[in-house]
Amino acid sequence: MSEMKKRTFTLIEAQNLLPVMESLLRTSMESKRRIEEIEEEFKKINYSVFLRGGVQLDIVALSRLRAESDKAIQRVKDAMAEIESIGALVKDLDIGLIDFPCVVDRTTVLLCWKLGEQRITHWHETNEGFGARKPIDERIARAGKAKKAN
Repeated sequence: MSEMKKRTFTLIEAQNLLPVMESLLRTSMESKRRIEEIEEEFKKINYSVFLRGGVQLDIVALSRLRAESDKAIQRVKDAMAEIESIGALVKDLDIGLIDFPCVVDRTTVLLCWKLGEQRITHWHETNEGFGARKPIDERIARAGKAKKAN
């Protein structure tokens, strides 16, 4: 990715994006689950072929599964690209964790949101992760409010 200026968000801007983020995350997570199920099916098929020393395979069904997997992979890529183009950062697709860069007192911090949470209530430093989340305080809530609209 080109090193263009990274977008930053105020708490309100990030909060307003949650419905979009939730939809994109759910699409990605459901597609990822389906990809894993299909991979599991392929493993079982390969194993049964191995056990039987070769067997007639249902090529049509297999190619249909492969096409479904390819479509699901594309859905994940598209949703991830959309999240990235908005400027948010997907930190963990399995639990649905997203960070929004936010400038507080000329330092970038990350507003941290997990799928299922009603609002963004935590943040952490850029060199920290989910485990170091701190509750949003007045300083974070105020950050960026004075900045001009783009």
